[in-house]
Amino acid sequence: MALDGCGVFCKYILFIFNLIFAVVGFVFLGLGLWLRFSDSTRPIFEVEALNSSAFVMIVTILIALGSVMLIVVVFGDYGACNEKRCSLQVFSALLTILILAEVVVGVLAYTKRDEVGLNLAEFYSNMYTLYVTSGGDPFIRVTLTFIHNTLDCCGVTGIKLVEVVRQTCPSGFFQASCPATIITFFDSKAQLVMGLFLGTGALLIIALVCTIILLKQTKRNEQEITAYYTTVY
Repeated sequence: MALDGCGVFCKYILFIFNLIFAVVGFVFLGLGLWLRFSDSTRPIFEVEALNSSAFVMIVTILIALGSVMLIVVVFGDYGACNEKRCSLQVFSALLTILILAEVVVGVLAYTKRDEVGLNLAEFYSNMYTLYVTSGGDPFIRVTLTFIHNTLDCCGVTGIKLVEVVRQTCPSGFFQASCPATIITFFDSKAQLVMGLFLGTGALLIIALVCTIILLKQTKRNEQEITAYYTTVY
């Protein structure tokens, strides 16, 4: 039995959702693995005194989050494309866990935004130092360029002329200092940060609703097929 219009629509929604999740998951996992095993960053993880640093913590989060997102995508795509109830059930359970985790993290990030800002500023400072000491690692250069253009800042001073990372900075002679910008970002942009978490939560809830609809329709189809063969044979 084929799915009805609502079920087909939900399959397309889940496909788009999983595509977005797959791209973001690959980016997070790739960045985390590269920062973990790159020759220029590996020594940080080998020094026991640095194991609790913000850099190590954020890299670990990137690897874990990227891995979880890709696992979710595998179950979601397989369940939706093949209409497998078992995979859809696992997918819905994982989505529920992600929604709860996203709510908790969002509340913590909002209430402890000063601490989050300090940790991210420390992460940036580590990236900046690694870029200088590694002789201009291309991957770190891309990361710094993204941060500088997103936050419209430049290095630790904001003065492009004296910055060793000036080639990664936006155009213009003066920008804000990145550590200071990052520290104040979560406080000054608290509503934007909360909106990001709410938007992510809404996307997860839509995916969960579509998964539940598919589960109900696949169950109904299985019951109709069973009833048909019971009647015929």
